[in-house]
Amino acid sequence: MTTTMTEQQQIKKVVGNAEEQTVEPAPKVSDEGADSLNQFIDRAHTAHKSYLEARRKVVTAYKGRQKQEETAYKEIEEQANNSCEETVERALQVREKAEREAEKTYNKAKEKAMEAYHERVKEALSVRKVTVEQAWQTSTETSEKIWKIFQEEKVR
Repeated sequence: MTTTMTEQQQIKKVVGNAEEQTVEPAPKVSDEGADSLNQFIDRAHTAHKSYLEARRKVVTAYKGRQKQEETAYKEIEEQANNSCEETVERALQVREKAEREAEKTYNKAKEKAMEAYHERVKEALSVRKVTVEQAWQTSTETSEKIWKIFQEEKVR
């Protein structure tokens, strides 16, 4: 049992030491330590505020940049639309001019065709007249010859 008693005494001694340690007040923080902690906290708050301010500035800059990009896009889109409209308008003018020139050329060709037609008709009528006159003359001559032959036979 002596060993048990010694063990109990040792346990009491360890527990007593632990109680003493927990009972002892925490060491006092010096005013210097508290000041440096407060300064550290103040710097942390200042850094956090600076971070938030910088973040706001980044967001503002981002939104500003986005707005600039939208404006630039709209300007480019408007320029592209204007350029397209101008090109289409010029193409329309070129087409209309080509149509006018084609119509002029067509009318000139039609006019020349009519002139050629009239010239050929005139030539055909002239040839017909000459041919008819020659045929008439030949017919007349032939009739006269036949008549002469008939007259001569009658006389005989």
